[in-house]
Amino acid sequence: MKTTGSFGDDFGGAKTFAVFKKTFVLVCDDLLVVMCEKIKKVNSWLGAVFGEQVVPQFEVNTRTVDILYQLAQCSEARCSDTAFLIEDLKQKAAEYQAEGAHLQDVLLQSVGLSSASLSKPVADCLSALVDNAMVLGVRDTSLGSFMPAVNNLTSELLEAEKSNRRLERELRALRKRLGSTLVLRGSLQEDINKTVKAQAVESAKAEEKLLKMDFVTAKANELSNRRERCEAQLVSRNMDKSITHQALVQLSEEVTELKKEIIPLKKKLEPYMDLSPSPSLAQVKIEEAKRELAALDSQLEMNVDFK
Repeated sequence: MKTTGSFGDDFGGAKTFAVFKKTFVLVCDDLLVVMCEKIKKVNSWLGAVFGEQVVPQFEVNTRTVDILYQLAQCSEARCSDTAFLIEDLKQKAAEYQAEGAHLQDVLLQSVGLSSASLSKPVADCLSALVDNAMVLGVRDTSLGSFMPAVNNLTSELLEAEKSNRRLERELRALRKRLGSTLVLRGSLQEDINKTVKAQAVESAKAEEKLLKMDFVTAKANELSNRRERCEAQLVSRNMDKSITHQALVQLSEEVTELKKEIIPLKKKLEPYMDLSPSPSLAQVKIEEAKRELAALDSQLEMNVDFK
């Protein structure tokens, strides 16, 4: 359960809040002053950059002002460095001009030569010498300055020729590899074409086999249905199992076995075949045979009518 604070606590909290508010106001004032100084510097820098042109409008916030302020500082630093470099170059140019004037005075006083008294070939040679010195980047036109520069250029030329020969060797090797690669690519393309054709042929054969398999399956189903229907029809007609194919095959096998068994019996009866038979017994046997034949004929006719 929360209790109510005392008067002293309330007074201390109000005092702390007042101090915090005062500090916050001071910090905000400092930030505003800094921001105003940055904006002034940015505006002056933009005015110097664009000159007579109108400065483009931009959104004034903390981020844009900070970025433009940093750009202004970098630009001023670079401009200062550029100014120092220009002053240094101007000083060197003045020194070179003074040295050139001094050399001209020395030549004029000691040898009696001046630029106006030189002939055109000599002036051209001097101009070419000066141009070569400028190209080579030497301090003067003495032989001691030209020789190292020429040696450096010769070394660079030798290095360039060496690099050129190395590049030519690499280029020849690349050309050979490119030729072998192209040949390999051609052979691979031929193999791919052959494989595609063989795949097309095999696909056609597989499709044909599938069609044949479908036909055989349908035919097998049809024959199975016909067999079932025939079996059901035979069962409904009460067909005797003794005249089925399997029964006839079994009877044929039994007849074959009986014939094999009769052969040795016939051999035993061969000595008695020459004896004269009894007429009365023969007549009896003939009658029995006729009755058996008649019974077989009647049974055969019944079986034929049943089919």
